[in-house]
Amino acid sequence: MLQMAGVRRQFVKAAMSARFLERDEERALAESWRHKGDERALHELAAAHMRLVIALAARFRHYGLPIADLIQEGHVGLLEAAARFEPEREVRFSTYATWWIRASIQDYILRNWSIVRGGTSSAQKALFFNLRRLRAKLSRDGGGAESNASMFNTIALAIGVSPADVELMDTRLSGPDVSLNAPVTDTESSGQTERVEFLVDDKPLQDETVGEAIDGDRRILWLREALGVLSERELRIVRERRLEENAATLEALGSRLGISKERVRQIENRAMEKLRRALSDRTEADAARALVAMGA
Repeated sequence: MLQMAGVRRQFVKAAMSARFLERDEERALAESWRHKGDERALHELAAAHMRLVIALAARFRHYGLPIADLIQEGHVGLLEAAARFEPEREVRFSTYATWWIRASIQDYILRNWSIVRGGTSSAQKALFFNLRRLRAKLSRDGGGAESNASMFNTIALAIGVSPADVELMDTRLSGPDVSLNAPVTDTESSGQTERVEFLVDDKPLQDETVGEAIDGDRRILWLREALGVLSERELRIVRERRLEENAATLEALGSRLGISKERVRQIENRAMEKLRRALSDRTEADAARALVAMGA
C-alpha cells in the first residue's frame, strides 16, 4: 500500500513538472500523431497535459472513488481526445481535451458510484453532477428558508428535468447503497433478520404460476375440442357473442343471419348447453383415466 502511494506521488510529481507546450509545438506533435501515427509525439502530447487530467480528477474526489482511478479514467479520455483532435481547426488541444477528460471521468463515476445505474440521459447526468452544487447555492442565497419542494422546482427548471426526478436523485445522493443481505440491527447474534426478509412479493410462487399456465393450456384445448360439437351457425353465434372482444348484440347478429334476435338467443342458449355437456363429459373422462392410471 505504501509502495503504491509512493508510485502515485511520483507520477503526480512527474506530471506536474512536465513542461508546457507552445502552440506551434503542440500543433506539430498533434499533426505528427494524426497523420503519421508517431507514438513518440502522442506520448509527449499526453505527458504535457497530464496536469490537466489531475486537476479535473481532483474536482470529483468528493464522490468517494479512488483518485488514482479517476486520474486513470481521465487519461483514457485524454487519449481519446488525441485520437479525435484536428489541429487544422486552430483550437488549443487543452480546450478540446477538457471535454473528453471530464466525460470519461463522469462516465466512470456513474458506473461505479452505485450498483444502481443512474444518469442514463444527458439531463439525468447533469442532474447527478450539479444537484449538490445547485442546492448549496440556493441554500446560501435563500438563507435556508426555501422549502424542499420549492428548491426542487427551481433545480428542475434550471436543468430541464421534472421535480420528481430531482427529488429521486436527492434521495439517492443522501445515503450509500445498502445490501439486502445486511442485518437489520448492528448487533452480532445468530439468526439475525436480513433486510431482504421484509420485501413482500404478492406474485404467486413459481410452481403456482407453472400450474396455472398448464391448466390454462389444457382448458383452451378442451374448449377447442368442445366447439367441434356445434353446428356452423351455432359456432358463429358463440364466437361473435362469447369469444370476440367486442361482442355482437342479438339484434345485429340476427340481422346478419336473417333471423330474429329471439331466435339468436335460443340458438345461443342451446349451443352453450352443448358446450357444458361436452366439457363436463371431458372432465369426467379425464378423471376416470386418472383413476385408472393410479390403479384405483
